Amino acid sequence: MNIYTTDKIRNVVLLGHGGSGKTSLAEAFAYLSGITSRMGKIADQNTISDYSREEQKRQFSISSTVIPIEWEGYKINVIDTPGYFDFVGEVEEAISAAGAAVIVVNGKAGVEVGTLKAWELCEKYKLPRIIYVSNMDIDQASFKEVVKNMTDMFGKRMAPFHLPIRESEKFVGYINVITESGNRWQGKEVVPCEVPDYNRENLQLCRDTLMEAVAETSEEFMDRYFGGETFSEAEIRAALRTNVCDGSIVPMTMGSNILCQGMYTLLDDIIKYFPSPENREVAGINQKTNEIFHADYDFSKAKSAVIWKTIVDPFIGKYSLIKENSGVLKTDDLLYNVDRDIEEKIGKIYVMQGNKPIEVSELHAGDIGALAKLTAARTGNSLSTKATTIKYGKIDISTPYTYMRYKPKNKADVDKISQALQKITHEDLTIKMVNDAENRQMLLYGMGDQHLEIIVSRLLNEYKVEVELQKPKIAYRETIRKNSDVEYKYKKQSGGHGQYGHVKMRFSPSGDLTVPYVFEQEVVGGAVPKNFFPAVEKGIQESVSRGPLAAYPVVGVKAVLYDGSYHSVDSSEMAFKTAAIQAFRKGVMEASPVLLEPIMSLKVTVPDKYTGDIMGDLNKRRGRVLGMNPVAGGKQIIEADIPMSGLFGYCTDLRSMTGGRGDYSYEFARYEQAPTEVQEKEVAARAAKVAENNVEE
Repeated sequence: MNIYTTDKIRNVVLLGHGGSGKTSLAEAFAYLSGITSRMGKIADQNTISDYSREEQKRQFSISSTVIPIEWEGYKINVIDTPGYFDFVGEVEEAISAAGAAVIVVNGKAGVEVGTLKAWELCEKYKLPRIIYVSNMDIDQASFKEVVKNMTDMFGKRMAPFHLPIRESEKFVGYINVITESGNRWQGKEVVPCEVPDYNRENLQLCRDTLMEAVAETSEEFMDRYFGGETFSEAEIRAALRTNVCDGSIVPMTMGSNILCQGMYTLLDDIIKYFPSPENREVAGINQKTNEIFHADYDFSKAKSAVIWKTIVDPFIGKYSLIKENSGVLKTDDLLYNVDRDIEEKIGKIYVMQGNKPIEVSELHAGDIGALAKLTAARTGNSLSTKATTIKYGKIDISTPYTYMRYKPKNKADVDKISQALQKITHEDLTIKMVNDAENRQMLLYGMGDQHLEIIVSRLLNEYKVEVELQKPKIAYRETIRKNSDVEYKYKKQSGGHGQYGHVKMRFSPSGDLTVPYVFEQEVVGGAVPKNFFPAVEKGIQESVSRGPLAAYPVVGVKAVLYDGSYHSVDSSEMAFKTAAIQAFRKGVMEASPVLLEPIMSLKVTVPDKYTGDIMGDLNKRRGRVLGMNPVAGGKQIIEADIPMSGLFGYCTDLRSMTGGRGDYSYEFARYEQAPTEVQEKEVAARAAKVAENNVEE
């Protein structure tokens, strides 16, 4: 592949709803630019971007893929992204590397939830965008309907650059709104044709909208526009480029991916209207001077880059995908990883074409490439020279809230599973492993149930280890509501020295649920020697880890040792520790023990029309709605307190209720007393487990 300077590069991310045609669009680009000799199909499992076994099996994208396209002397780094919400982390990584976006809309399905989410991401990151309507070869596809819906939602900045020509219900050509000319497909060729009469009125409306936008770019143009003058094509295109780059105009175009119709114009528009990296800004912090380093994709400045994605594949190895923010990177350069405090020789430089690495000699500022075998490197790390150490801000990645307990099918695979999951988390930042030691369980977090299911499938197919997902145990706690006064005498004689420990203790609520226990002693007259006090406290300390009610950790208990007795020969630390453990069990059970459940602070963001359904559902889950706050875009944030047990399966249910338009987040708030039925169920479960094991825990 040729080397391209910054001004000849375009970094474009393909966004849109699942099934809208992003992967087939990338495939059409690859075919037209000569990367492939025939177009791959998702159904045939031979596309460049969906190369993993999971993607081919499920027939949708799971990870972002880069396909560099060479077109008319330019390089377009096309980043194909997943459309399903469980893989939003991949989309967020891709957007961090992109300079513009093509939002793909299925002409048959129209504007979908994924379209709106793609738009919101473009707004958040201030990305110039083009709306591309796919599947125009299908009879039911309606470009006009998509234009109308997008205009209703986002206003007059939606500007059709092309209009479809249909004959006998077939997509046969398009009208160029800028040049007011008709074009018709004859095989692979495009030939001029007359604009059909039925399209003239619509053409005039679109043309007027464009001319108004052009006129608003300068006072001189405004005067000429009102004076009735016309603009030259070069003036129109220059003005529109300014509008598209600042987002005040969003071009709309259409085509058929599988027939490769509309691809030439889309690729040309990407080059003509999208900014090169040199027209965008990026800044980091110079760690040595503590000053802002304005990299701005300037090839003449010190080398610096960001790792925006990591590929860890058992078959092709590890690749760190980078975006060069400044300077020119060359083979065998030394790069310093600011985040990991390590300097590494990078060896060869690659550009990735799907999963195929292509070696290049250098990478200019603004370009996207890949480095192999950077052992310490992770997604989000900043790379620079040691002389000028630059650190860039972290990629904003969504937090995973859906979690399940996972268990190895084969206990011998524990280490293998841990290592495999570690590699997967390097690739996907929205996956998290948590060791919940208190409840003796390993938790796997992801963006949704499908996400977790795919991780399990990848472990089996790629790493040959099998795990099963189970409903997680809730992190309940135990405490007491009343006071108790107990004594316990531990006496054991087995020949020789015996064991003797005798304690009298009071137990009461401490009032602080954040601390397991408070231990005090009020022994007088040496009834229990001071050297046994630590042993008594150690017995309490061990006891609070598994409460006597349902084997959950105990919190908020005050234990006071006030009397007891000892034997000058038989008493020992072990005897007093054992006596304290038994006294604790007895004392807690006599002090009206209760189960506490974790309460989470929940925020649900949904469009106005769904608020009633959401609040009704929260009530069913024992949630307490605290209030609602309106936010931009006709949405509400519903705030509620909800037991953690009520959040199980919430991700799937929320998407179902809102058609995928709802988002939620939560954090731990406090512990509250659990309802009687919950407590009885947990106590019964513990009793059943003890009976099954035939031992007293």
